[in-house]
Amino acid sequence: MTTGAVTIQLPEPIFRKLQQAANLTHRSVEDLLVATVNAALPELPDLPDDLANELAAMQLLSDDALWAATEPSMSATEQRRLSQLNHTAGERSLTKAEVDEQAQLLTAYYRSVLRRAKAFAILAQRGHPIPSTATSQTEPSR
Repeated sequence: MTTGAVTIQLPEPIFRKLQQAANLTHRSVEDLLVATVNAALPELPDLPDDLANELAAMQLLSDDALWAATEPSMSATEQRRLSQLNHTAGERSLTKAEVDEQAQLLTAYYRSVLRRAKAFAILAQRGHPIPSTATSQTEPSR
């Protein structure tokens, strides 16, 4: 793996915390920083690059922006249409246009679920209580 060098100035209290953690884990401060950055900005395998980048960048969002991201991004109209297409697919074969529309809506649905889950996970990491009955985006009927 190729490495790059970065020099940063840390406030003394943060540096002391890093040193203490490094001593407790018998690791170098550098190793601890690499592990911390890697945990904060993980690679998300098997996702399109744009979605992986969007989810990784969510670590940098404010709490308010994360709470906003927990809302479904599909409109009620899109959700109804997806349910309608799924129901229709159980009754007859969909046309090519309907199959394409269904695939597009399913992709939007899965992206919305991933964004919401990532936002809730980051908020939980930051110590926010996550409501057990968070507004749910209903799963499309199949």
